[in-house]
Amino acid sequence: MIRRLKYNEIDFEKYTRCLENSEQRKYSATKDFLDITSSKQWDLLIFNDYEAVMPVPFITKFGVKLVVNPRLCQQLGIFSERDDIEINNMFLDFFEKKYLVWHYAFNDTNHFTRSLKQRKNFLIYPENYELIRQRYSPKRKRKLRLDSEVAANSEIKFISFKEAKEFIVKHSIGARDANDMTKFLKIFNALDEAALLQIVAFIYNKEIINVLALYTDHHTIALLGTFNDKKYIKFSGSSVLIDHVISENIDSKIFDFEGSEVPSIEEFFSGFRPILKKYPILSKSKKELIKKIFRMK
Repeated sequence: MIRRLKYNEIDFEKYTRCLENSEQRKYSATKDFLDITSSKQWDLLIFNDYEAVMPVPFITKFGVKLVVNPRLCQQLGIFSERDDIEINNMFLDFFEKKYLVWHYAFNDTNHFTRSLKQRKNFLIYPENYELIRQRYSPKRKRKLRLDSEVAANSEIKFISFKEAKEFIVKHSIGARDANDMTKFLKIFNALDEAALLQIVAFIYNKEIINVLALYTDHHTIALLGTFNDKKYIKFSGSSVLIDHVISENIDSKIFDFEGSEVPSIEEFFSGFRPILKKYPILSKSKKELIKKIFRMK
């Protein structure tokens, strides 16, 4: 039996236990990450006594509750000890009947009887770093060979969010406008205060020229943002930073590129030879949502 719980009704101890012991475990479904990215606006669907769980984030527009994945929260979906297609179908049916879904992303382990749209993500699983590096594309390997002058006058350094904030604002290309940028910064700041954010910088002649924003926990390193000074694009600082982070963590943690539908970004990620992992989504246009709202009245 599937039940819907409001945020204040959730037993977070049981939720966390189910998530951490699940076959599908994703950092983006952890309470801390989801609380920060959704501002604690999420419900929970549960099967029996937390045998399977499905977090459902939402926003409210003009008095209407709409399901949408929060910023920086790529995948959610159903979490259980073993992915069960019949249970997944039950969740999907209940979900679509009870909610207005604008955009919801399941995880790459969830399977359903019916076909859903899919998007791409890229992962590198824990392994010996030297074996992983050997698989990099020839182009990516060339990009990692720094010119002797650049190598002599540059360093990789972990810096504070406060030190990186101005650079992130100046070189961000993902935000739609100033308001959108403010919301991203608010999330980064909250993740930083929760000790879930790392900022690593490529510094040349004492000047920051590339920055990665990373989520980190005991299972995963996730690439939340890449920020580059285009004047120094030929130095390939982002490639150097990603390779450094992989080398320092890949023996015990998954490296999650967070995917992209942008061809140039997909090509960049592919140079590290990650594993392609597709995940199913439910997505409706604003026009489709409006039609459904009127049918419900």
